[in-house]
Amino acid sequence: MKYMLIMRATDEAVEAYKEMPFEQVIEAMGKYNESMIKAGVLAAGEGLTDAAEGFVVDFSAETPLITDGPYGETKELFNGFWILEVSSREEAAEWASRAPLTPGNFLEVRRVTDASDFPADNEWIEKEEGWRQEQAQRAQQ
Repeated sequence: MKYMLIMRATDEAVEAYKEMPFEQVIEAMGKYNESMIKAGVLAAGEGLTDAAEGFVVDFSAETPLITDGPYGETKELFNGFWILEVSSREEAAEWASRAPLTPGNFLEVRRVTDASDFPADNEWIEKEEGWRQEQAQRAQQ
């Protein structure tokens, strides 16, 4: 099973990180990532730039509206993520609990869907499975 750990923070946590030496933050994250790589559970993970560099595409109107960031409250922003390949929800929770985050930070943990979550006889589900296999083959070459 795959789980996504979605990193979020409060305003206070963001300010506290600004006071920490950058090398200390990178080292803590690097050690955490290394532990997941060695355990064979890290499938992906990235940090994100400041929300001021992002934008939102809102589909409420007939024509989608693009709004530059920042947007929303800090606690609603998605600051980075990890995708873990683990055997259970409990294992995902165990890894999430080890993240080197400080007070005011939190992780939302959600299972990533796969083909078994959808009807097997759907044309688009079948096509997507084929695309994934093609992509995996190209990656191996």
